Amino acid sequence: MDDSRTEKIGGVTLDYSRYPGEDLYCDGAVEDELLRIAREVPAEQYPALIREKKSWEVLYHLSDLRENVVAWLPIDKTMKVLEVGSGCGAITGCLARMAGSVTCVDLSRKRSLINAYRHRDCDNVTIHVGNFTDIEPDLPADYDYVCLIGAFEYGQSYIPTPTPFEDFYRIVKKHAKPGGRVVIAIENKMGLKYWAGCREDHLGTFFSGLEDYPGGGAVRTFTKDGLERILQTCGETKYHFYYPYPDYKFMTTVYSDRRLPKVGELSNNLRNFDRDRILLFDEKKVFDMLIREGLFPLYSNSYLIVTGEELSVAYSRFSNDRAKHLCIQTQIGQDSQGRRYVRKLPAQPQAVAHVQKMAQSFKDLTAWFSGSGLLVNRLEEKRTADGVPFVELEFLEGTRTLEELLDDCLQRNDEEGFARLFSRYREVLSWDGRRGGGRPIRDFDLTFPNICVREGVWTVIDYEWVCEEMDPEEIVRRALYCYILENGRRKDHPAVQKAMREMGMGEEVCLQLSRQELEFQQEIMQESDGTVRTAVTDIRHLIGNLALPFTEAFGGFLNRRIEIFEDYGDGYRPENSYHIQNAYVTDSLIRAQILCKKGVRGIRLDPAEEPCLVQVRRIALGGYELTAAQLKQAVVTNGETLETEEEPKEGMACVFFDTADPNINVRLDGLWGEGQTAEGILALEAYILHLTPDMQTGLRAKTTRRKRFWFQK
Repeated sequence: MDDSRTEKIGGVTLDYSRYPGEDLYCDGAVEDELLRIAREVPAEQYPALIREKKSWEVLYHLSDLRENVVAWLPIDKTMKVLEVGSGCGAITGCLARMAGSVTCVDLSRKRSLINAYRHRDCDNVTIHVGNFTDIEPDLPADYDYVCLIGAFEYGQSYIPTPTPFEDFYRIVKKHAKPGGRVVIAIENKMGLKYWAGCREDHLGTFFSGLEDYPGGGAVRTFTKDGLERILQTCGETKYHFYYPYPDYKFMTTVYSDRRLPKVGELSNNLRNFDRDRILLFDEKKVFDMLIREGLFPLYSNSYLIVTGEELSVAYSRFSNDRAKHLCIQTQIGQDSQGRRYVRKLPAQPQAVAHVQKMAQSFKDLTAWFSGSGLLVNRLEEKRTADGVPFVELEFLEGTRTLEELLDDCLQRNDEEGFARLFSRYREVLSWDGRRGGGRPIRDFDLTFPNICVREGVWTVIDYEWVCEEMDPEEIVRRALYCYILENGRRKDHPAVQKAMREMGMGEEVCLQLSRQELEFQQEIMQESDGTVRTAVTDIRHLIGNLALPFTEAFGGFLNRRIEIFEDYGDGYRPENSYHIQNAYVTDSLIRAQILCKKGVRGIRLDPAEEPCLVQVRRIALGGYELTAAQLKQAVVTNGETLETEEEPKEGMACVFFDTADPNINVRLDGLWGEGQTAEGILALEAYILHLTPDMQTGLRAKTTRRKRFWFQK
């Protein structure tokens, strides 16, 4: 290799031997900012920086949650990894920590520099800068893993052939050694979030993937069937689909066909970090329906494809959007003897003690609940091949959670069954283990989903959060509060309302529980040095992109339609009405042009379909501007005129419409004289303010008089 074509940044080598001399892809000034951060800011300060910047780009490129998509794969120090499309290094560091060596390929020199500076403490990373098709012929064919994380969708940009994606796959596949794997993370163009009102990730437009990219462009995502056709065309016979949730970018859980999501699990769906979105429906409810119907794999927001033999891990959940000393990973898998297991591993080195604490909690809880009828899921302490401590719990076959059983009762309107289960739960929680010599201990998180039931036997499956002293009734109230919080419809059921009354859970107590839950969440976000991590869901709020409910996004639009009624002498009738388009110049300015036909005695204009405040600024008829006196004579409303200290300089005083059916009635008969009507164009200009409920309440106190009009024949 020509040394003049390489650069060393710390332990990272950048190879420019195939670099064309300029970056053909760039996100602009944000990349300069990211490069500055990579050079000057230690990685442990990134969470605070992400909060400070409130930027999608900073979050996307620097968040450690990006690593989750590969952190669960069985990569070890004996392995070589090829990362195609490494970008700013969001997952490079994770791969470098797991693998013996990592080879990166990226088109952009600036992004590769960001990657190198971020990971300059690594001595096992090489970054090739340039077009993949130019670099690829020089790469070896002995990689254990070839990773395309967010890269496969750009295949037709890399490979200018009639079948770019098939050819792209064939090329990357040949660099995996026999028995090696290709890993592809990509959006599902049929992902539920796109149906629900998220914009397409790459184009930023609504429904473009669902419409099969009618506008063209360089990016293509695929359905599950579409990806399978590509693999099968390439002769790939061994591949397995995994389902990252909420998506592969900020994955918290990865599912598989061996462990699909259960009803109620998919509730974290507001992921519009990059753009405003619409909420066309409740994604959780639709996901629950799809799960019940067996359709979830078709609508998963993202896919993670792993070729080769099936992985032992069927499910992995990351609880690592919290302080580092509390970060864990939960896996469900199968060992070489076919025995299924549940493992809890530290997701950060600082969390080893937290995981080991669970072993002591198992012993203490087992002693405490002895004789209570509640079993504690068996646990063993083990170590990974690298010597990292973890705990392994028994996988309970054929069980259902207490939450599922309670939901069944609600579904059947079985109030007695619900009461029996809830009563037993309270009885178990009130057990005094000191009678058997147990040390006082309480499981703070002994909620309904954390109890598995099989043939009447109850077993607690998760005991991550324990404390020594706590009123058991507080735990019961918290469990019931969390049960309601996850699905608000539960609260309306008489069985749940009865349980709430039994627990004294009125409005004030529920408010207190809400505060306690917030305090708990804040506590687990606090690092050992006192700094506080900000959850990614809160970062979404800080970035400020809207998630606009359908009723506001479109309901507001419908409420702002201008409807015109015509009175031919027999009142305003629906058959003599129509809507006019484009009357709203802005959200607060109406300019309407209305044709007054022969014989029309009055025009009624409905400016909105919601309460509002309106000031008519001017009305002209046939090009003739009505005077203030004529406006008072001709215009009546069903609103209330607001009192002002002086007459308005233009038009009429403001009118408060405390109704969802505001009308402005312009009487044309008699305007030019007794018995005369008017013809021509009626031009109306008005300012309008659409009112919130709080604004309505405030304005009711300021109204003076109500002017009404009657429909006369």
